[in-house]
Amino acid sequence: MTNDKGIFIKNIYYMLAYAFQVLKQKNYEDIASEEFDDIQDMFAAILSRGISQQLKQGLHREYITRYEDTPVMRGKLDIHGAIKNEIQRKKSLACEYDELSADNIYNQILKITVNILVRDSRVKPERKAELKKVILFFNEVGTVEPMSVRWDMLRYQRNNKNYEMLMNVCYFVLDGMLMSTDKGSYKMVAFSDKHMHRLYEKFVLEYFKKHHSYFDEARAAQVKWNLAEDTEESMIRFLPIMQTDIFLRYRSKILIIDTKYYGKTMQTQYDKTTLHSGNVYQIFTYVKNQDAAGTGNVSGMLLYAKTDEDITPDCSFVMGGNRISVKTLDLNKEFSLIAAQLDRIAEEHFQRENTVNE
Repeated sequence: MTNDKGIFIKNIYYMLAYAFQVLKQKNYEDIASEEFDDIQDMFAAILSRGISQQLKQGLHREYITRYEDTPVMRGKLDIHGAIKNEIQRKKSLACEYDELSADNIYNQILKITVNILVRDSRVKPERKAELKKVILFFNEVGTVEPMSVRWDMLRYQRNNKNYEMLMNVCYFVLDGMLMSTDKGSYKMVAFSDKHMHRLYEKFVLEYFKKHHSYFDEARAAQVKWNLAEDTEESMIRFLPIMQTDIFLRYRSKILIIDTKYYGKTMQTQYDKTTLHSGNVYQIFTYVKNQDAAGTGNVSGMLLYAKTDEDITPDCSFVMGGNRISVKTLDLNKEFSLIAAQLDRIAEEHFQRENTVNE
């Protein structure tokens, strides 16, 4: 089955698996062989298995500060609470102490996401039963308002690294698929282009890292502005950061890729259909500043996800001595064909043969 953008739902799973290697572990292996009618059902399947595995290892716990009136001293004295008790003539101690608890933002996000998926009609009954089973272990965990989650504030360390993939699935559900109803509840809407673009970008980078390990660099790198040596530091800070999606380097050759996931790949003006001018200017700027010496060894590529438009960009130009290409990746094909196209991109730009899985 496909989602409303014409992408095989199974391909979205494969993209997630590259972006988050944890999905290739044994407890997720049966998901890859399943057929999903709706992406919500697939997310429910991933979360039910992921949370089940996390319960075996133990829910993530953090120290939280609690305030409580107790008959004996615990932690340290809460001055404000003590004054209040004195005024009210209470014969108890106002204490402030830290307690290791599962009631933290990570588990709160899991709980609210599961609750929403359980109420969604597109999640199969057997999947809902799995979710209800695992959420029984979240009694001590509160909930959080979905729209109030600060996703950029979540941090992952050794003790909660397993949560990174689970939080990203929750992010796709809560931030990308929800809308508020008149009664203040939530319902699922379409998987947004914004979130699909984020996944698309991470998938392409991780694919190159895994299957083309010969690269000296494969990362999302920043390009420095090619400025005169006497440029004042105070002026440089006004320039925007040139952050690439994908930066590939093998020996002296570099390929900078900007992934694009739009509803419309082309723009039309005065009955003329062209590439988005801003995208072309952007990749050209990246390439020319990276190739400050003018060697011609730096190339750029706009890699669009295919839409239902009649025109599919597939072209290449030499601009100022550097090659700029525009390619389209069709996510509505068998995954082996998607992989083959990515392999060809690497082989053509770096002129290597039989590099896959090297």
